[in-house]
Amino acid sequence: MNKADLVDRIAASSRINKTQAAAAIDTAVDSITAALKKGDRVALIGFGTFSVSQRKARNGRNPQTGATIKIAARRVAKFTAGAELKKAVNRSR
Repeated sequence: MNKADLVDRIAASSRINKTQAAAAIDTAVDSITAALKKGDRVALIGFGTFSVSQRKARNGRNPQTGATIKIAARRVAKFTAGAELKKAVNRSR
């Protein structure tokens, strides 16, 4: 499923037009992104939790040349699925 498919489903199930559904999705994504930029956690009960994790600097290897390269420390976005989402995914069809 891509963003257009999601917009279609939200518009159909909520009885709003596609423009409003797209605006709602964009607002949700922008809000989650802004919270993560600040270092906050975003918990959607039953769905999951978005958080920021710190990765340490490490050595890597260039697969083409085999040369060792330094990979800088960075912050990464992380998603942990909630209990309801895990249950739904593992339920048989």
